[in-house]
Amino acid sequence: MRELGEFLSPFDVSPVLLTTIATAMKDVIQPCTKIKENPYVLTSINSIGFKRADELALKMGVKKTDENRIASAMDYVLLNYCEQQGNSCVAKDILFTELNELLMFNGHENLYESILVQRVMDQQIIVMKNDRLSPSRLYDAEKFLYDTFKARAKVDSGGFVKDIDKFLEDNELKLGEQQKEAVIKINNGASILFLVGYAGTGKSTTSKTILDLLNTRYDKKEIITCALSGIASQRISDTTGYESATIQSLIVKHEKSDAFPYGVILIDEASMINSSLFARFLMKVNRKAILIIVGDDAQLPPIGAGNVLSDVLTLELAPIVKLTKIYRQSEEQAITIIANDIRKGEVPQYRKKYDDFEFVDISMPNYYGMRNTLSANELQEMREENSLSIVAEIIHRVVESIEKARYRLQNKQIKEYLNYFQVITPMKGGTLGTTNLNKVLQEYFNPNPKKCVKKGGSEFRLMDKVVHIKNENMTSWSGDGFKMGEDSNQRRIFNGMSGLLFKIEEDDEQVFVFYPNEDVVVVYEYAELKSYLMLSYALTIHKVQGMEYDIVVIPMTFSHFIMHNTKLIYTAITRAKHKCILVGEGAAFESGCKKFESTRRDTVLLEL
Repeated sequence: MRELGEFLSPFDVSPVLLTTIATAMKDVIQPCTKIKENPYVLTSINSIGFKRADELALKMGVKKTDENRIASAMDYVLLNYCEQQGNSCVAKDILFTELNELLMFNGHENLYESILVQRVMDQQIIVMKNDRLSPSRLYDAEKFLYDTFKARAKVDSGGFVKDIDKFLEDNELKLGEQQKEAVIKINNGASILFLVGYAGTGKSTTSKTILDLLNTRYDKKEIITCALSGIASQRISDTTGYESATIQSLIVKHEKSDAFPYGVILIDEASMINSSLFARFLMKVNRKAILIIVGDDAQLPPIGAGNVLSDVLTLELAPIVKLTKIYRQSEEQAITIIANDIRKGEVPQYRKKYDDFEFVDISMPNYYGMRNTLSANELQEMREENSLSIVAEIIHRVVESIEKARYRLQNKQIKEYLNYFQVITPMKGGTLGTTNLNKVLQEYFNPNPKKCVKKGGSEFRLMDKVVHIKNENMTSWSGDGFKMGEDSNQRRIFNGMSGLLFKIEEDDEQVFVFYPNEDVVVVYEYAELKSYLMLSYALTIHKVQGMEYDIVVIPMTFSHFIMHNTKLIYTAITRAKHKCILVGEGAAFESGCKKFESTRRDTVLLEL
C-alpha cells in the first residue's frame, strides 16, 4: 500500500482508488513496475474502466498514440458498444468511428488496423465474415449456445408415456391443439423445446402439463424451474407447482459443481436473458437433462448483448412450438386482447369499459390546430400543463390504492406490498419521467419517515420502495441469517431487484434493504447509495421486464414519443395482473400502437 501510494501520489490518485488498486494487486509481484510498463493493466480491476485508467496514464506521460492505449481503448469501445446497443458483433467501420469519438482522433485508421491485427492474434477480438468484429467472450458465449442448441436438438430422450392421448385426457388441465403439440413433441423424444407464446396463450398451462409428463419418469426433486427475476421465478413455481429459483441463485449455489443436479430444467421469460448469462447457465446443465425454454418474443429484447430467443426462432436451431391462440376468462378481461392487438401494430378498442383495463384521456384540446398558431414556448407551456394534469390523475389513482398497499406493509407482506401498485413510464427525465414521479409518489406512499438520508439529490426514507441499479457483489445475508445475527457474505446483487429500505444506521452511515423475491438483506454505505439504489415507486419499462404487479399505471404522452413502439407498450401493459390504467393522450397511444420498432441486433448467432 505504501509503495503504491508513493508511486501514485504525484498523479492525484484518490485514497479510495489507491485502496481499490492495492487490494486488487496484493498478490502481484512489483505492481508499480507493472503499472509503469502499461497503466492499462488497471482496466482488469473491477470498477476501474478505460476512462479512469486513461486519465492516470496520460498524467504519467503516456503518448496519445501509444499502442497499449489504443489496444485498451479498442477492447473498451467494442465491448461497451455491444453491451449498450445489444449487439454481440459490430461492423469494423463502426468500431473505428467510435474509437475516433472516444480518443478525439482522426485519420489514424492505419494505426487501428495494425492494433486490430494484434488483438486478433492475441485472441481478444474475433473477426467474422462481413467485416464483423466480436469481443472474444461474447463470441465464445454465442458459439457455445449455437453448438449446444444444435447438439441437444439431435438427442432423443426415448419418450415418456405410451398413450399420450389418454395422458392428456386424464390431465386436469385441458389443452388446445397448439398446446398439445408442445407436449407431444416432448413425449416423442425431444430433449430441448422452445415454447414461445404471447400474453394469454397459455404458456404456464402448457409448461405445467409438460412438467407433469416428465414427472412420470423424473422425481419431483429432479425438476427445477427458473427465471431471471425473483418474481418471474415465483410466478412459474406458483403456476406449475414445481420448485423454482432465479437463474443467478442456481449458478451461485452450484458454482463448485460441474453440473446442476437436475434431470429437467425449465427456463421462463427467456426473452430477457442476454447471451453471456444464457451461456453461463447452459454450461451447467447436464448433457442428458431435458431443457424447456419458455418465452415471449413480442417483449423487449434483453438488457446487454445478444438476442438469443429471437435468434433461435429465426434460425430454427432446435424444436419450437409457437402458441398464438389467446384464451381469455371473460369479455370484461381485456389486457391480453389489447396487448396482442398492439403486438400486431393494430390500435385496440381501448376506450371501452373493461374490468381490468382503463384509459383516462387527458389530451390537449385541438392540439394539431394549436401547433400551427402557437409559438414553440407557448406550445411547451401547454405540454407542461398537460403533463401536470396527467401527474394529478396518477396521484388520484395512488390515493385510491394506498390503503390496500399500506395494509400489506403493516402485515409484513413485503413482497405483496412491493408488487401491489406500480407506475411504469418509458423515460427517466421530464415531468413524467421516473426521477420526478418518484419524488412526487414518495410524498404519498411514505410522507412522514422516522429517519431519512439525503444523497446526490435523492432522499431515501425508512420504509421506501427501492430498486438496485447495478450488477455488483455486495455484503449481504439471507433473511433469516440477518435476523439471527449471522456473519454476512458477498453475494451478486442484480440490476432490477426490488426491495424495501427497512433500516437506517445513522452512526455507521449505513442503510439496509430487504429483497423479498430473493430473500436477501443487503447493506449499503451512505456513499454507495447514489451508485446502487433508486426509488422504485415509478420505474422505466426496461426495468420491469419479467415483473408482475396487481395494478399498473402508465402515463402516455407525446413527450415520450421517441420511446413509443409496439414492443415497449406491449411489455408495459402485460406487467399488469389485475388492472392496467393508461393515463394521457389518446393520439400518442394510437401512434405508438402502430410504430413497429425493429429490434434486430447484429449477433454472432446470426453470423454463424
